[in-house]
Parts: sequence; structure tokens; C-alpha cells
Amino acid sequence: MKDYKKYYIIPAEPAEVYAAITNPVTMELWTGEPAQMSTEPGTEFSMWDGSIIGKNLEFEPDKKVVQQWYFDGEPAESIVTIKLHADKQGTSAELRHTNIPDADYDDFVTGWNDYYFGALQDFFSF
Repeated sequence: MKDYKKYYIIPAEPAEVYAAITNPVTMELWTGEPAQMSTEPGTEFSMWDGSIIGKNLEFEPDKKVVQQWYFDGEPAESIVTIKLHADKQGTSAELRHTNIPDADYDDFVTGWNDYYFGALQDFFSF
């Protein structure tokens, strides 16, 4: 199991980024796929038409999202924490993803860089 941590700059205010990653309607706009999401801890979520599924653990409006991402057959919980910080260029998003299965690590790094935060950066650049 591996961990991944990275900072991303997104050209939008933290409140806008928070809405983009927690509102299913907005999520569908930047992912291009249906999403199920609630800001109620304990609820399950789904992104990219079920390619990513998990449970919402904690929310701090405009500042933090904590989720458990499900990996079949893995005993350790894979936790995603996204912290949003105001930055002169918009928002500095701090990502920490723990317990990524070794076989999936490279795909998840690519996914975070290109499809999640890359898509958010593109979405707010227009």
C-alpha cells in the first residue's frame, strides 16, 4: 500500500472549489459523468459512473473533505483528504490519499493529476 500527497493550484476561490467537489450537479459539469454526492457524513458517493465509490467521512465547508475510497478485497481503509487554502492565484488544494494498493498506484496518480485536479483546473480556467 502506498500514500500520495500533492498540492494543486486551482484558479477559483476555495468556496467555488468546495462546491465543485461536493455538489453532484457541478461535479457532473467538470467530470462529464453522472455523480452521486452528499455533504452528510456517513453517506456513500459515486463518481465517473461508478468507477470511484466510497463513503463520506467529514466535511468542513469551503475548507476540507475527507472520504474513504473503496478497493475490493483490501483490508486497510483508503482515505482521501482534500484541504482547501486561499492562495493569491485562487486555491491551493492539498491532497493526501492513503493506502492505495500498489497495483493501482500509478493509475491513481494519473487520475488525480489529469482527471480530477487537472479537470478542475481546466473547468475554472474558462
